Amino acid sequence: MSVAKRILVVEDNDLNRKLFCDLLRAKGFEVEPVADGRDAIEKTRLFMPHLVVMDIQLPNISGMDLIEAIKADEELKAIPILAVTAYAGKGDEESIRDAGAEGYLAKPVSIGPFMAAVNALV
Repeated sequence: MSVAKRILVVEDNDLNRKLFCDLLRAKGFEVEPVADGRDAIEKTRLFMPHLVVMDIQLPNISGMDLIEAIKADEELKAIPILAVTAYAGKGDEESIRDAGAEGYLAKPVSIGPFMAAVNALV
């Protein structure tokens, strides 16, 4: 029996966070939800996930800043990040990928593409 892959879900919207977590748990992942972006770096350090699902529009701190902080950290930079954002304007995907995210999805996210993106990164 292989050890479940760990996924950190950083999402301030309760409904989205629950949906992502329920979906990932149903697929056999170990999931750690984070509602406040300010806790994301510390939680990433403690949990050492195989993937971070990162909402870009967070209160208090931007998901972009968090991606850059994770990628600037020697211990954390190898962890892939899947950015999920409702704010999908022209050039956003490029700037999010420039910040270091390996994956990008625009909301609303449907289950198929979400799981495909997760599976491609873990």
